[in-house]
Amino acid sequence: MPALVRLYIRHVAIGFVLGLCFTGLLLWLNVANLWHLVRATEEGWLAVIMLVVFNGIVFSGVQFGIAVMRLAEDDDDGGKPKRVPAAPVAAAVPARRR
Repeated sequence: MPALVRLYIRHVAIGFVLGLCFTGLLLWLNVANLWHLVRATEEGWLAVIMLVVFNGIVFSGVQFGIAVMRLAEDDDDGGKPKRVPAAPVAAAVPARRR
């Protein structure tokens, strides 16, 4: 399997685990009275599944984005911007008047 595919699968799985933990914390801390709403309705399990899936999608996208951005090579020049030499400038030519 190519390295990029392995990177994608690994970080998407990490993101879904983070989304699951986040949803668990939302329910455990009863943010916006979510735990009561889930327990009080018959379709509360559907709401939990939707929260896990949608938070998993968001967290896995962010996790993979961070992983891709970290693939960039670091410069060894101490963080100073590289200076590109300026292109040669043509010499000024005096204009003649008539």
